[in-house]
Amino acid sequence: MSQLGVVREDRPVVVPALEVERRTKAPAAAIELPDGRIVTGKTSPLLGACSAMLLDALKDLAGIDAGVRLLAPETIEPIQTLKTQHLGSRNPRLHTDEVLIALSVSARDDALARDALAQLKQLRGCDMHSTVILGSVDAGILRSLGVNVTSEPVYQTKNLYRKR
Repeated sequence: MSQLGVVREDRPVVVPALEVERRTKAPAAAIELPDGRIVTGKTSPLLGACSAMLLDALKDLAGIDAGVRLLAPETIEPIQTLKTQHLGSRNPRLHTDEVLIALSVSARDDALARDALAQLKQLRGCDMHSTVILGSVDAGILRSLGVNVTSEPVYQTKNLYRKR
């Protein structure tokens, strides 16, 4: 990159992701949609940053109001219980694969969830940046969707993430 005179901030998704991380003091992610809009996601008790970003990007692409919850906490909580109480995970937050499965199940009865899922193909070729190195599940799902992913050279730890 240095030989080409390129810096990470040349990618439009880097600064918004870092800004969300700075503001929330937690891992964040940003994706540039095909029309140039940037959508960010932040870590919450229910969702990881990539999962939140993915849901918000699909809502944006489908023209669904940002305030609409495609996945109700009542939908997410049983998945969290399964993960933590039966499968031994320490992380209750949903990964991108779990979000997509929950969204697919919701799409049976919810037209908005169907509309959001129909937007997945538009993510192919989009650029995305994460403020932490992605886990293998999120990285694999994003790669399968055709998203071009970069990340900061920071691993997430059980203390949320390593400070720089």
